[in-house]
Amino acid sequence: MTQTHLSRCLMMTLASAGLLLSGASMAQADTDAARLLFDQNECGKCHNPDKNKKGPSLKKIAKAYKGKATAEADIIKHMTKGGKVKLDDGSEEEHKIVETKDVKAQANLARWILSH
Repeated sequence: MTQTHLSRCLMMTLASAGLLLSGASMAQADTDAARLLFDQNECGKCHNPDKNKKGPSLKKIAKAYKGKATAEADIIKHMTKGGKVKLDDGSEEEHKIVETKDVKAQANLARWILSH
């Protein structure tokens, strides 16, 4: 194999890997599984897909993260680390932690939220 051929093979491999990685981050959510996890964790007590409740609507959350490269990771961190959140009425409370250690399920829920 020539140096040129090896260089072309390497470039094609890197390009293919880039496409695979970008496709993984753009994967669509499994709506049924995300909705089930949302319901099991009683996220609907504070969040609604379209309307603000105690917490922001899923549409409002998706809009806030739109175009942000770290959106999925940021939402997963918020769902799994908890911490104080400020509510629309100005009060604060601890955000409930999603009760799953399954990172694929967490990522799916984050993608579903961002799809709104």
